[in-house]
Amino acid sequence: MLKEFKAFISKGNVLEMAVGLIMATYFGAIVKSLVDDIIMPPIGKLLGGVDFSKLAYEIQAAGIDENGEEVAAVAINYGNFINTIITFIIVAWAIFMVVKAYNKMKKKQEEAPAAAPPAPTKEEVLLAEIRDLLKK
Repeated sequence: MLKEFKAFISKGNVLEMAVGLIMATYFGAIVKSLVDDIIMPPIGKLLGGVDFSKLAYEIQAAGIDENGEEVAAVAINYGNFINTIITFIIVAWAIFMVVKAYNKMKKKQEEAPAAAPPAPTKEEVLLAEIRDLLKK
């Protein structure tokens, strides 16, 4: 079983998948930062100084319950949801562009004319001549 696991883990596909997963994770973090820190502040400023990360519909205000314990506010954070949707759209667009470029590259490879067959070797030419002489 250990030998099978070693064969599985040493395959190139597993390593490529791991690298792809790590890259995708950090690409998502970069896009999230882009949306939260670069894109949304100017949009919020254009819309009258709105901070999207703080937009929420409060269902229950924070306070103190009957036992004297502090109760956190209950809210629907739709501003964070808007940020997440914008992040998703940017990531989806980036993935679409990568897949489109990959498909275009594959199509060019498929359309490329096949290489001309190699010229016959000296032995093949000689055998063909002998065959033709025998036919006569």
